[in-house]
Amino acid sequence: MGEVRVKVKLSNSYDESRRQRGEIGQDEVRRYEADALVDTGAVSSVVPVNVMKILGLLSRGERVAEYADGRKDIVELTEPIIFNIIGRETEEGAMVLGDEVIIGQTILEVLDLLVDCNNHLLIPNPAHPDQPVVKVK
Repeated sequence: MGEVRVKVKLSNSYDESRRQRGEIGQDEVRRYEADALVDTGAVSSVVPVNVMKILGLLSRGERVAEYADGRKDIVELTEPIIFNIIGRETEEGAMVLGDEVIIGQTILEVLDLLVDCNNHLLIPNPAHPDQPVVKVK
């Protein structure tokens, strides 16, 4: 499969909650836009440390990250980030490592997005083009 990349808008979930409560203005919500790699082999999503800092996120603990070559590393896990991909939005913590934003399986599942291998695109599930449908059983 060829590489699939997608524009993703990231925002600090805590900031967004404060904005909704009227505690801060829209311009005070920390945001970051990235050209992210979609990796169907990755379960969790990933942000580099510089993105964690730009978004003003704290560490919520550590996780063991296993790389494709079998190496393992202990990495930080961020506070929740709002991931907005092609107009669909979810909130999730991310592992902190590397030098690029990576979108993993959990976000793809929750947002009901599929990889179109022939065209190297990320698309809404054709069965649910208007909004994500999440299976619960």
